[in-house]
Amino acid sequence: MTELLTTEEAARILGVKPQSLAVWRLHGENLPFVKVGRLVRYRRSDIEKWLEAQTVTVRGEGR
Repeated sequence: MTELLTTEEAARILGVKPQSLAVWRLHGENLPFVKVGRLVRYRRSDIEKWLEAQTVTVRGEGR
């Protein structure tokens, strides 16, 4: 079974406030979450995949 994290735990991993995750959910950010009844949970594996997708590569000038 996959590990489910609370909003507070997910926020700590991401380095943001729990309120930020609530705003992201409201605005449809692409960070997947799971509803367990009224509870919101995050899969650790989804957080890791989401972080990988946020990677930005910047090319320097003159290359």
